[in-house]
Order: sequence, then structure tokens, then C-alpha cells
Amino acid sequence: MTEPKDKKPHHHGDLRAALIQSGIEILTESGLESLTLRRCAARAGVSHAAPAHHFDGISGLRGAIAQEGFDRFRQAMLAARATGTQTPQGRILSLCRGYLDFAVENPALFALIFSCGPMSQFEDDMNAGDASAYGVLRETCAPFVSEGTDPRIVETQVWSLIHGFTHLFLAGTFGPPSNSSDHHPLFAPVMALLREIGKDPAPN
Repeated sequence: MTEPKDKKPHHHGDLRAALIQSGIEILTESGLESLTLRRCAARAGVSHAAPAHHFDGISGLRGAIAQEGFDRFRQAMLAARATGTQTPQGRILSLCRGYLDFAVENPALFALIFSCGPMSQFEDDMNAGDASAYGVLRETCAPFVSEGTDPRIVETQVWSLIHGFTHLFLAGTFGPPSNSSDHHPLFAPVMALLREIGKDPAPN
């Protein structure tokens, strides 16, 4: 069955961006298995050969979508961080809430961005403040990093906590979601572990 073309092209002069947006829409509506260059072209209202001028096959398209996805992810975390209590603990909790929100609202895109390869392939500078998704995490964790300590320790503590929770939540492990802003009653007690980041483990 041939993909119908839209009556009006979406690109308005920026075909690469239009193809990426078309890919995100297909991904959101139908899942990764439905994402093809031909379908993106049809949705953007261009010939099926057009994507070849912008992407190195389907892997190139997925990589471009991942790059755009990470930028949207970054913006979502920044917006969430700005809405909460502006203390170090408040900012890091708000960032984690934004992390979960993004995944809940964009499950297919969230899955794609973490399945295409290391983040460093898709983010220009992971250490440049809030210019990258990881940079937002790093910047938010910085107040909890003791002098002389590798910042990756705290960053990994926080990232592992919220990323693991998010994946388990999306998989339905915790049962039905709630209608609260936390999505599930377990969010608050699990994120309470954030109070312990940056601390040395208690002696045995």
C-alpha cells in the first residue's frame, strides 16, 4: 500500500527539519517499526528519494531524530527545573520530575534517544552548561559535588535513580499511574533518596 502524500508540503524550504519532524510524528503515532524514509518523505510531501540527500539511510534518520529528541528533552528538563523550588534540592527534584514527564509524554521518542548509541554522539558538548541534556543534569548536580570528588559519581547516582524509575514506570512495573503530577505514589518516596546524594556511605 502506497503512503499518501500530504496535500501541502511541510518543509517550507527546510526539508531536513521537515523530515525529522515527520519522523517524530510517525514514531509517536505508530512506533519505531513504522519509521521509514519513504513514510517520512510521504508525510513531508516530497519524493521518496528526497531523504537520501539529507540522511545516510534509516540509521542516519534515526540519529537525526535522536539529536532533535535530546534537545527537546533538554528543554523539558530546563522548563521543569525552573518551575519548582529554587534550592539545590528543589531544582534536582524538579529536574527528575521533568525527566519523567518527558518520557511519559513522549515514550517512543524517549526510547529512541537512548537506543541509538551513546549520548555523546548526539550532543555537541555534554559539559557545556545547559547547552545539552547531560549538561543540564551536570549543572543541577554540581552543588552536591564535594571538592576533589569526581562529579560523575553524583551525576550517575541521580541519573541512575530517575532513569531506572522512569523505565520501570513506563514498563508498568508499578501498576496503574495516578493522576497526580508525580504520575505514581512511589515517585516521592523513591526520589527521597536524592537527599542522600553526595554523602559518603555510612561505615559498617
